[in-house]
Amino acid sequence: MKYIVILGDGMADYKVDELGGKTPLEAANKPNIDYMSAHGEIGLVKNVPESLSPGSDVANLSAFGYDPFKYYSGRSPLEAVSMGIDIKDSDIIFRCNIVTVSDDENYLDKRIVDHSADEITTEEAREIMKTVAETFDNEFLKFYPGISYRHALVWDKGPYDFNLTPPHDILERNLSEYLPKGEGADILTEMTIKSYEVLKNHPVNIKRMERGLKPANSIWIWGEGKKPALSPFKDKYGIDGSVISAVDLIKGIAICAGLESIDVEGATGNVHTNFKGKADAAIKALEDGKDFVYIHMEAPDECGHRHEIENKVKSIELIDKQVVGYIKDELDRKGIDYKMLILPDHPTPLALRTHTRDAVPYIIFSSTGCEGGSGVSYSEDNAASSGKLIEKGYTLMDHFLK
Repeated sequence: MKYIVILGDGMADYKVDELGGKTPLEAANKPNIDYMSAHGEIGLVKNVPESLSPGSDVANLSAFGYDPFKYYSGRSPLEAVSMGIDIKDSDIIFRCNIVTVSDDENYLDKRIVDHSADEITTEEAREIMKTVAETFDNEFLKFYPGISYRHALVWDKGPYDFNLTPPHDILERNLSEYLPKGEGADILTEMTIKSYEVLKNHPVNIKRMERGLKPANSIWIWGEGKKPALSPFKDKYGIDGSVISAVDLIKGIAICAGLESIDVEGATGNVHTNFKGKADAAIKALEDGKDFVYIHMEAPDECGHRHEIENKVKSIELIDKQVVGYIKDELDRKGIDYKMLILPDHPTPLALRTHTRDAVPYIIFSSTGCEGGSGVSYSEDNAASSGKLIEKGYTLMDHFLK
């Protein structure tokens, strides 16, 4: 038996007036996912406990089968592991976004217009981060480039008592209320404010604005954490596997859990990602002897943050056709028995443009048959009507693999 997890990051949502009062899942044409729902098990799973922030870090740890209360040590260390940064026990690691802020004269009056700087390319971002590092790096502080707008700051022997806010949670809000707080916050704030003066006329940004794109004119520091320690996935479940994602956070979880992290050319983390390439990589991993594949797709989440209604629906349809449908057809054609788990990690409602901790709908489908079958399509309402609710999200993996 082969096991495949299809995770559509932020795929769940609330009903949208522009979609005729439907959620994106309800509005999307997704025949393959709906078939699996009708012929499998559907229910709700709560990946984010009430006392924890509804980030993709907590939610994906749960989806991987790790209790976030036991294993969560911050988002940024997981990303840093994926980026190849050598983390010491004394390091405090931060996520550093490069963002677009408004052009108000006083930084305290500015707003974050775009948490991704118009989904800046990795090549452009590296030039921006090179300037950031040249400006701010010292004996204790080091900036590291990542992918697109996602980068890292490592503070050796830094304090660990901050109140920091994710930029996608405060879009279009006055920044004066959300600058860093806590011991050492003045250092982070000073770098953040100064970064605008350093970056606003950067050659990369001048060229971007000439092309009608938003500039990456500020850094935003958040998501602090310490070196992680996950127990090996193979020790927990007795199977070896691979993870396919364009996002450093998910790659970092994979590496820390002893799973293979597979890079796919053209995987971007947005609606233009190489969906088919991810599906091909999953099939190859299974054919090469892996028993478990976790395919993470960031596109629905990014569309939720950016309030791109049509693209969120489109991303679900692409996942259905190019990933779920393709993998199902290939494994059926090859006569390989499999189980598939389909779910979001958390909702990213278009109306809010940020994450919530609501329970999300899941499907478990088995090619060898599922007793009864739900008989319904895949949606938030149908999952809620099933009467199945897994309160501790990390136990879903045990249920799936049993």
